[in-house]
Amino acid sequence: MKVLSILPLLLISLISCVAQTGSADLSPDDFEKAIRQKDVQLLDVRTMGEYQSGHIDGAFQANWNDQKEFKERIQSLDKNKPVYVYCLAGPRSTAATAWLNQNGFHAYNMVGGMNAWKRAGKAVAQQVSVSQISTETFASMLPAQGLALVDIGAPWCPPCKKMQPVIDSLEASAKGKYTVIRIDGGEQTTLATELKADSFPTFIIYKNRKEIWRGQGIITAAELSKQLR
Repeated sequence: MKVLSILPLLLISLISCVAQTGSADLSPDDFEKAIRQKDVQLLDVRTMGEYQSGHIDGAFQANWNDQKEFKERIQSLDKNKPVYVYCLAGPRSTAATAWLNQNGFHAYNMVGGMNAWKRAGKAVAQQVSVSQISTETFASMLPAQGLALVDIGAPWCPPCKKMQPVIDSLEASAKGKYTVIRIDGGEQTTLATELKADSFPTFIIYKNRKEIWRGQGIITAAELSKQLR
């Protein structure tokens, strides 16, 4: 009788734990099926170096171990669409998934991370090696006279995705008043380091090749336009 009386308490405790974490663990096979659906978001919570060494195609990168970077980059994720999360072996994505679910997202974790994904023989996208732009070459890209807006971002960066229409609009309305230069910081790692772009996106405004303003993250079109006057 005592055993039977304890069972409901254990069940309630288990349900409570699931509700608190809100996490759902998926095998690599189930994870692969899920991310093939429309309107899903794929999140790689490893470091940039790990991401560049091999990732799942279409994934955004936000380093869970760098909470400032992580929370900044997930700002553009849609809470109405599921988020599928992975890391190298599982611990980071488990923690990130729990945090996301506790903060209004619908997140799912891949058990075993990239290690399990690779063991299952699934496709891995590699970062293509590209020639690095030197600081001298970059300087020559800036107009000797006038303003230039430099956008340093990456395709896998959620805030960069959110800012893209803003930069597109500014570029379309430039009409010779300023130049827009886009740098893929995920590829041009040397230049990004030289320019101290330690978070994506980073925006730098130059006048006559001299830096006069910079900002990071989500910035309104009005603020950027103001700085470009």
